Amino acid sequence: MDSEKDSEDIKDDKAFASLESIQAEAAKRHIVAGQDIDLTMPEQWLNQYSLAPMFFTTRAYFIFTIALSLVVASGLASWIYQIIYGMGVTDLRPPVFWGMYIATFVFWVGVSHSGTIVSSLLRLTQANWRRPILRGAEAMTAFSLIVAGMFPLIHIGRIWRVYYMFPLPTQRELWPNFRSPLAWDMVAISVYLTSSMIFLFVGLLPDIALARDLCPKGNWRKKYLTVLSLGWRGTHREWNVYEKVSTYLAIFILLIAPSVHTIVSWDFAMSITPGWHTTIFGPYFVVGAIYSGVAGVITLMVVLRWVFDLDEIIRYVHLRNLAKLLLAIALLWTYFYFCEFITAWYAKNPIEWRIWEYLWERYSHLLIIMLGGDVLVITMLSFSKVRSSPILLFFVTVLINIDMYIERYMIVAPILSHRDNAFTWTDYFPSPVELSIAAAALAGFFLLYAIFAKLLPIVTVADIREGKVISGDIRIGNTYVRVRASVEEE
Repeated sequence: MDSEKDSEDIKDDKAFASLESIQAEAAKRHIVAGQDIDLTMPEQWLNQYSLAPMFFTTRAYFIFTIALSLVVASGLASWIYQIIYGMGVTDLRPPVFWGMYIATFVFWVGVSHSGTIVSSLLRLTQANWRRPILRGAEAMTAFSLIVAGMFPLIHIGRIWRVYYMFPLPTQRELWPNFRSPLAWDMVAISVYLTSSMIFLFVGLLPDIALARDLCPKGNWRKKYLTVLSLGWRGTHREWNVYEKVSTYLAIFILLIAPSVHTIVSWDFAMSITPGWHTTIFGPYFVVGAIYSGVAGVITLMVVLRWVFDLDEIIRYVHLRNLAKLLLAIALLWTYFYFCEFITAWYAKNPIEWRIWEYLWERYSHLLIIMLGGDVLVITMLSFSKVRSSPILLFFVTVLINIDMYIERYMIVAPILSHRDNAFTWTDYFPSPVELSIAAAALAGFFLLYAIFAKLLPIVTVADIREGKVISGDIRIGNTYVRVRASVEEE
């Protein structure tokens, strides 16, 4: 895993092979069912194949980024239009002051739990199949938090008053409202985003150094890769420090991630609004966040396989194991959802029960999509053929996040539109401006990831090579058994 050794191994052939030759070599290779790493893969070819997305651009990538850029541009135009003409261009009006913006914010904070919890758990448990998916999950956390952090700014309308949300001391006397949930969210997201960025950067260090050494002379990436690598040489001391820091950060983030979404749930649970004032919201939101996050990781892995031709790195075994984890979380989320419903049904509180009746009267189509989708997801994931099919998994995970977005939306807007006073009842439906900004958030997330893939390694090459060194699969009858190999000191 030494970067200096890597550069010596290919000193006669510093430049990358062509993308076509890499893909042709990948097509010839035989993928053994059940193996998470191809142990016969030459290290030089592994380096080039893993880092190829940085240096080669496919037609699918161009089409993908152009389409995403157009959607993001339309969302930015809608936001500028909202700033100029005010919040009247949305459908937010009394008594509905929280709508699609807050629902989208909660959704993206939930998706961010993919990288922290999944990556931290897999690192701490030393799961052998974790290596190819770590970078994707960690980057997903950072980008989804960036997208989520935009929505409190969009929601306040007057962007020039954003400093009221910062938890500053009381130099402004009583102007800061520390009882505001938006102030809580600002603190939670700031801490979570900072720690996630550090976690991502630490994991990137060995691969940045590898890309620096493999980068052809004269390539524009050479300069910033040299700066970001922080002089990494791959010594034993550096690797020891790297392993310790990664472990400590994984523990810290594993503790902080659930607290962040618990704070987001307090935006609702700490109020006295019927339908929100419940103690189950904390764990319910956390489980829902992990559910949508793991589904998002699988969706992203399938997209990376297609856009960057990473079939040889992101293999069926990785998707299959993630799908098993997703099935367990789906059952847990279903349990929490029906706990919330059964509690309201058994107590027969007139106000809360009237809210459920209103949801079934006005939003029955969304509830049917959400609940029917949940049943369909659990049924499909119960079959091993579905868990091993990238196409079917893509469909299932996209359906999960559609269901989870509907669930977030149903928590926010309908409850506010049908409160105690009948003369204030109204029906909320997001305006084209709100829909455009929400769509731009989704496109912006994928666009950030597409840009990231061209600037930094999206595959954890160092971890994959570590897996090749310390372990292997031997065939005994029809079963593959994992064995550990002895590593000679250099």
